[in-house]
Amino acid sequence: MQYSRDDENLSLTRFESMLKTNDILFFDSNEFENIIHYYLEHGKIALSKRAIKLGLEQHPSSINLRLFQVEILVIENKFTEADELLDQLHNLEPTNEEVFIQKANVLSKQDEHQKAIDTLLIAIEMSNTPEDDADLYALVGMEYLFIDKFDKALVFFKKCLESDTSDYSALHNIIYCYDFLNLNEEAIDYLNKFLDINPYSEVAWHQLGRQYFAINDLAKANAAFDFAIISDDTFVGAYIEKGKVLEKLKKYEEAIENYKITLVLDDPTSFALLRIGQCYSKLGQDDLAVQFFKKTIDEDVLLDKGWIAITKFYMKRLDYQSALDYIKRAVNIDSDNVIYWKLYATVNKRLNFLEEAEQGYKRTLELGNYELDTWLNRTDILVTLGEHQAAIFNLLQATEFYPENAEIEYRLAGLYFMVHQPEEGRFHLKNATRLNIDYSFIISELFPQLKDRPLVKAIISEGKKSSN
Repeated sequence: MQYSRDDENLSLTRFESMLKTNDILFFDSNEFENIIHYYLEHGKIALSKRAIKLGLEQHPSSINLRLFQVEILVIENKFTEADELLDQLHNLEPTNEEVFIQKANVLSKQDEHQKAIDTLLIAIEMSNTPEDDADLYALVGMEYLFIDKFDKALVFFKKCLESDTSDYSALHNIIYCYDFLNLNEEAIDYLNKFLDINPYSEVAWHQLGRQYFAINDLAKANAAFDFAIISDDTFVGAYIEKGKVLEKLKKYEEAIENYKITLVLDDPTSFALLRIGQCYSKLGQDDLAVQFFKKTIDEDVLLDKGWIAITKFYMKRLDYQSALDYIKRAVNIDSDNVIYWKLYATVNKRLNFLEEAEQGYKRTLELGNYELDTWLNRTDILVTLGEHQAAIFNLLQATEFYPENAEIEYRLAGLYFMVHQPEEGRFHLKNATRLNIDYSFIISELFPQLKDRPLVKAIISEGKKSSN
């Protein structure tokens, strides 16, 4: 028996009225099912349980109401009770496929995914309705995804889509599996065959465009996104992807047009605003570029790419004070963002704010950025600030990540000579010249007071002879 939306609303109104007045009203089992389904969909578990209880009082033999009871037990992680109830229902109706579906759900929640698959396959054998088969195939596909069997998941998502060609979630899952398996060409073949039968599927055209983009066939990607837009001229995702293709083709004005269409079709996204800003920057239209970068961070203050873009924009134009203003704001919003701190350090270094730059590099390292240039930049600033012991400690930490590195060894040599530990200085300088004599300029650049010392000159001279 089919119920319209009005029927459902009437049933809900009557049911909630009954709860308020404590009057006992009669509902048929289908009405109870619709009421329970509504409450479950809206996360109203207490009301679902109340409806199940009252429903079973009026319809004690209803299998479907008992199955809703199982759903509640699963939600509450009462798997043993759910299992016991399902066993009872199976004894009553051994060919009820819904019992097997719920049994599979219970198994899945307990990470028994292979058993869940086996149970769902029994439900598929029992099924008499092709439209239900599509849902069952999708459930099997999801279980295979849980255990990383993407090739098997692919088989069942394809069966799902064959049973219901409008199931775009199945199509997305098929492409997800192909992507994970790095099978772009196979994905392209599959999508082209699908489009032969469903030529106006905007989702399939969109996915095809993404596959061509992945293999850098930009002309075909562009054409696919055009067909997606022809199929649905309000498809925001297709305009975004087409914009990305046009950017790669260096057609920045056309890319901007496509991104701007998305701003009209839907609420502005920080991604589209950022891309427009980047395109204007490539075109040398700085005023418009910065305008859109500012709109990006206004739209989403947590989008790190927006803050990074506007900071780098000013850095490129040597406006380091403006760059510093923005990266300071970014650091205040997210003090654990390693890219922000590295930019903060770089900008302060350019402005010769050395103590702030050193703090930036230090925080970058604390957050786990162990790139060589981070260690070296911090060291060089500490040397300039006369913090020789701190610089040595910094480099000794760096050697754990970069053992036998000439740039580190020359700096350690110079620092040990500066703190009057000539034996350590000699050891590291000999090591440095052995590793790479070409970096010997580091001594005269960072430690000019050492370059004329006879011991230093002798070790470097010997290193040059050895390298010839």
